Amino acid sequence: MPVDFLSDEQVARYRRFQPEVSVAELEQFFRLDARALAGKRRPATKLGWAVQWGTVRMLGTFLAEDPLDVPGVVLAFAAEQLDIDPACAIEYLTRPKTAYEHAWEIRDLLELSEFSKREQEVRDYLSARVWLTIEGPRALFDRAVVHMLREGILLPTGITTLTRLISEVRRIEHARLYRTLAERAGPELRARLADLTRWTCWIC
Repeated sequence: MPVDFLSDEQVARYRRFQPEVSVAELEQFFRLDARALAGKRRPATKLGWAVQWGTVRMLGTFLAEDPLDVPGVVLAFAAEQLDIDPACAIEYLTRPKTAYEHAWEIRDLLELSEFSKREQEVRDYLSARVWLTIEGPRALFDRAVVHMLREGILLPTGITTLTRLISEVRRIEHARLYRTLAERAGPELRARLADLTRWTCWIC
Protein backbone atom coordinates (compact mmCIF):
# COMPACT_ATOMS: atom_id res chain seq x y z
CA MET A 1 0.00 0.00 0.00
CA PRO A 2 1.25 3.53 -0.77
CA VAL A 3 0.94 4.57 2.88
CA ASP A 4 3.73 2.14 3.77
CA PHE A 5 6.43 4.69 3.04
CA LEU A 6 5.24 6.97 5.86
CA SER A 7 6.56 6.81 9.40
CA ASP A 8 4.22 5.94 12.25
CA GLU A 9 4.56 9.53 13.45
CA GLN A 10 3.43 10.94 10.10
CA VAL A 11 0.38 8.69 10.07
CA ALA A 12 -0.47 9.52 13.70
CA ARG A 13 -0.41 13.28 13.22
CA TYR A 14 -2.32 13.43 9.95
CA ARG A 15 -5.49 15.49 10.51
CA ARG A 16 -5.21 14.90 14.25
CA PHE A 17 -4.20 16.82 17.33
CA GLN A 18 -1.15 15.63 19.17
CA PRO A 19 -1.34 15.13 22.95
CA GLU A 20 0.64 18.30 23.59
CA VAL A 21 -0.35 21.62 22.01
CA SER A 22 2.22 24.34 22.64
CA VAL A 23 1.51 27.88 23.75
CA ALA A 24 2.92 29.09 20.45
CA GLU A 25 0.43 26.91 18.53
CA LEU A 26 -2.45 28.14 20.67
CA GLU A 27 -1.49 31.73 19.98
CA GLN A 28 -0.98 31.15 16.27
CA PHE A 29 -4.11 29.20 15.50
CA PHE A 30 -6.60 29.76 18.33
CA ARG A 31 -6.12 33.41 19.19
CA LEU A 32 -9.54 34.75 18.25
CA ASP A 33 -10.04 37.75 16.00
CA ALA A 34 -13.20 39.58 14.97
CA ARG A 35 -14.08 36.94 12.38
CA ALA A 36 -14.01 34.21 15.01
CA LEU A 37 -16.10 36.22 17.47
CA ALA A 38 -18.85 37.68 15.31
CA GLY A 39 -22.46 36.64 14.84
CA LYS A 40 -22.90 33.87 17.42
CA ARG A 41 -25.17 34.26 20.45
CA ARG A 42 -25.31 31.22 22.74
CA PRO A 43 -22.17 30.45 24.80
CA ALA A 44 -21.92 26.87 23.48
CA THR A 45 -22.36 28.06 19.91
CA LYS A 46 -19.65 30.69 20.32
CA LEU A 47 -17.27 28.17 21.84
CA GLY A 48 -17.92 25.48 19.23
CA TRP A 49 -17.46 27.96 16.41
CA ALA A 50 -14.18 29.23 17.88
CA VAL A 51 -12.80 25.71 18.34
CA GLN A 52 -13.67 24.73 14.77
CA TRP A 53 -12.20 27.98 13.46
CA GLY A 54 -8.86 27.27 15.14
CA THR A 55 -8.91 23.55 14.39
CA VAL A 56 -9.09 23.93 10.61
CA ARG A 57 -6.37 26.56 10.66
CA MET A 58 -4.05 24.25 12.59
CA LEU A 59 -4.90 20.82 11.15
CA GLY A 60 -6.13 21.69 7.68
CA THR A 61 -9.39 19.85 8.34
CA PHE A 62 -12.60 19.91 10.34
CA LEU A 63 -13.27 17.18 12.90
CA ALA A 64 -16.53 16.02 11.37
CA GLU A 65 -17.37 13.20 13.77
CA ASP A 66 -16.73 15.23 16.93
CA PRO A 67 -15.72 18.88 16.45
CA LEU A 68 -14.87 19.13 20.15
CA ASP A 69 -12.46 16.19 20.15
CA VAL A 70 -9.61 18.56 20.97
CA PRO A 71 -7.03 18.70 23.76
CA GLY A 72 -8.32 20.30 26.95
CA VAL A 73 -5.91 23.21 26.63
CA VAL A 74 -7.48 24.13 23.28
CA LEU A 75 -10.98 24.24 24.72
CA ALA A 76 -9.81 26.17 27.78
CA PHE A 77 -7.86 28.69 25.69
CA ALA A 78 -10.84 29.45 23.48
CA ALA A 79 -13.26 29.58 26.42
CA GLU A 80 -11.04 31.98 28.34
CA GLN A 81 -11.01 34.46 25.47
CA LEU A 82 -14.79 34.27 25.25
CA ASP A 83 -15.23 34.44 29.03
CA ILE A 84 -17.28 31.24 28.82
CA ASP A 85 -17.35 28.18 31.07
CA PRO A 86 -15.82 25.38 28.94
CA ALA A 87 -18.26 22.94 30.54
CA CYS A 88 -20.99 24.31 28.29
CA ALA A 89 -19.23 22.87 25.23
CA ILE A 90 -21.25 19.65 25.42
CA GLU A 91 -24.34 21.62 24.41
CA TYR A 92 -22.71 22.29 21.04
CA LEU A 93 -23.15 18.63 20.13
CA THR A 94 -26.89 18.45 20.77
CA ARG A 95 -27.64 19.55 17.20
CA PRO A 96 -25.04 17.99 14.88
CA LYS A 97 -26.20 20.06 11.91
CA THR A 98 -24.99 23.22 13.66
CA ALA A 99 -21.38 22.03 13.61
CA TYR A 100 -21.62 21.18 9.89
CA GLU A 101 -23.16 24.55 9.11
CA HIS A 102 -20.38 26.28 11.03
CA ALA A 103 -17.73 24.28 9.18
CA TRP A 104 -19.16 25.34 5.81
CA GLU A 105 -19.37 28.94 6.97
CA ILE A 106 -15.80 28.94 8.28
CA ARG A 107 -14.58 27.31 5.07
CA ASP A 108 -16.07 30.12 3.02
CA LEU A 109 -14.96 32.83 5.46
CA LEU A 110 -11.34 31.65 5.38
CA GLU A 111 -11.56 30.97 1.62
CA LEU A 112 -10.58 27.32 2.01
CA SER A 113 -10.90 24.86 -0.85
CA GLU A 114 -11.70 21.16 -0.98
CA PHE A 115 -8.77 19.02 -2.10
CA SER A 116 -10.77 17.63 -5.01
CA LYS A 117 -11.10 21.10 -6.52
CA ARG A 118 -7.37 21.85 -6.34
CA GLU A 119 -5.80 18.43 -6.73
CA GLN A 120 -4.06 19.51 -9.94
CA GLU A 121 -2.38 22.35 -8.07
CA VAL A 122 -1.02 19.91 -5.49
CA ARG A 123 0.07 17.58 -8.29
CA ASP A 124 1.94 20.40 -10.04
CA TYR A 125 3.64 21.37 -6.77
CA LEU A 126 4.80 17.80 -6.17
CA SER A 127 5.94 17.41 -9.77
CA ALA A 128 8.13 20.48 -9.47
CA ARG A 129 9.71 19.24 -6.24
CA VAL A 130 10.38 15.76 -7.64
CA TRP A 131 11.98 17.29 -10.74
CA LEU A 132 14.12 19.82 -8.88
CA THR A 133 15.05 18.04 -5.62
CA ILE A 134 16.16 14.65 -4.34
CA GLU A 135 13.50 14.51 -1.62
CA GLY A 136 12.10 11.08 -0.83
CA PRO A 137 8.40 10.26 -0.44
CA ARG A 138 8.32 11.01 3.30
CA ALA A 139 9.72 14.48 2.80
CA LEU A 140 7.36 15.07 -0.12
CA PHE A 141 4.41 14.09 2.06
CA ASP A 142 5.35 16.66 4.70
CA ARG A 143 6.00 19.29 2.02
CA ALA A 144 2.60 18.64 0.46
CA VAL A 145 0.80 18.98 3.80
CA VAL A 146 2.56 22.26 4.58
CA HIS A 147 1.81 23.53 1.07
CA MET A 148 -1.89 22.76 1.43
CA LEU A 149 -2.08 24.40 4.86
CA ARG A 150 -0.36 27.49 3.50
CA GLU A 151 -2.50 27.68 0.37
CA GLY A 152 -5.84 27.03 2.07
CA ILE A 153 -6.46 23.56 0.66
CA LEU A 154 -8.26 21.19 3.01
CA LEU A 155 -6.45 17.89 3.50
CA PRO A 156 -8.16 14.88 1.91
CA THR A 157 -10.02 12.69 4.40
CA GLY A 158 -8.07 9.55 3.57
CA ILE A 159 -4.32 9.66 3.96
CA THR A 160 -3.93 7.20 1.05
CA THR A 161 -5.36 9.81 -1.32
CA LEU A 162 -2.24 11.87 -0.77
CA THR A 163 0.25 9.00 -0.57
CA ARG A 164 -1.03 7.51 -3.83
CA LEU A 165 -0.69 10.89 -5.50
CA ILE A 166 2.90 11.19 -4.29
CA SER A 167 3.77 7.71 -5.55
CA GLU A 168 2.17 8.41 -8.91
CA VAL A 169 3.87 11.76 -9.36
CA ARG A 170 7.28 10.34 -8.43
CA ARG A 171 6.86 7.51 -10.92
CA ILE A 172 5.83 9.86 -13.73
CA GLU A 173 8.52 12.44 -13.06
CA HIS A 174 11.31 9.90 -12.65
CA ALA A 175 10.31 8.33 -15.95
CA ARG A 176 10.33 11.76 -17.58
CA LEU A 177 13.77 12.48 -16.15
CA TYR A 178 15.17 9.18 -17.40
CA ARG A 179 13.68 9.74 -20.87
CA THR A 180 15.29 13.16 -21.01
CA LEU A 181 18.65 11.71 -20.01
CA ALA A 182 18.29 8.79 -22.40
CA GLU A 183 17.75 11.12 -25.33
CA ARG A 184 21.19 12.56 -24.67
CA ALA A 185 22.97 9.33 -23.79
CA GLY A 186 24.69 6.59 -25.73
CA PRO A 187 23.40 2.99 -26.02
CA GLU A 188 25.25 1.74 -22.92
CA LEU A 189 23.93 4.49 -20.68
CA ARG A 190 20.43 4.03 -22.11
CA ALA A 191 20.49 0.38 -21.04
CA ARG A 192 21.60 1.33 -17.54
CA LEU A 193 18.87 3.97 -17.31
CA ALA A 194 16.27 1.43 -18.43
CA ASP A 195 17.35 -0.92 -15.62
CA LEU A 196 17.21 1.94 -13.13
CA THR A 197 13.74 2.94 -14.31
CA ARG A 198 12.42 -0.59 -13.79
CA TRP A 199 13.96 -0.73 -10.30
CA THR A 200 12.58 2.69 -9.31
CA CYS A 201 9.06 1.84 -10.51
CA TRP A 202 9.19 -1.36 -8.49
CA ILE A 203 9.94 0.47 -5.18
CA CYS A 204 7.57 3.41 -5.76
